[in-house]
Amino acid sequence: MSRLYAIGDLHLHFQTDVKAKAQQTDPLWAGHEQVFRRQCLSLLRPEDTLVLAGDHSWGRNLAECRQDLDYISALPGRKILLRGNHDMFWDAKKTAALNRQFAGSLHFLQNNYFSYRDYALTGTKGYCFEGPFYLDARRRIVGWDEEAAEHARKIVEREAQRLRLSLEAARTDGYRKMILFLHYPPTSILEKDSVFTRLAEEYGAEQVIYAHCHGESRFHDSILGMKNGVRYSLVSGDFRRWVPLRVL
Repeated sequence: MSRLYAIGDLHLHFQTDVKAKAQQTDPLWAGHEQVFRRQCLSLLRPEDTLVLAGDHSWGRNLAECRQDLDYISALPGRKILLRGNHDMFWDAKKTAALNRQFAGSLHFLQNNYFSYRDYALTGTKGYCFEGPFYLDARRRIVGWDEEAAEHARKIVEREAQRLRLSLEAARTDGYRKMILFLHYPPTSILEKDSVFTRLAEEYGAEQVIYAHCHGESRFHDSILGMKNGVRYSLVSGDFRRWVPLRVL
């Protein structure tokens, strides 16, 4: 029987020297491409599905991402990609064109869904407010940039609309079992719920899988475990130590 796995934030850079600071200094990122590939070759079979929850490449356009996407394509199983905030090669309005261009190799999840057994795999990039925050002497949050918060609110609204398109497409086609994928965490550090958690509950998603949170200090920025009947899992690559999470 096939299996479903997920991981995010590979931040590949085969054709560019751009790297995040963590990739330059944290030993966990040293040779992570080889480590991850070995894990996939050990775990995944051709009939399995791997969802990659955003931030695939540092490339600024499709030409600069070609080797990164070839690397992903060569991994075992069916690969489904979600947009991340660093995926500059991917214009959301051109997702259908990407799916045509990479047909049979990669599958791009945006305003659509993909089937896995009797589940619909739904999702969008998502968004949440990440500051700037104002701290007191004890490093407690006492305020934040209101203009930045308003900007974030507008992006959250847009991403919620995109997520609803994905969920509605699956529901219209008769799916009642759903798994929801986000790149950003479903809630900010100021929230206990959000439009994304409410949508997960409204559509009966069994799980919400997200990425984006890097470094040990960020691993608990959002929901982990069960909440209101939904299981929340973080799958950023460094959190998973490059081992994909088995979702089903």
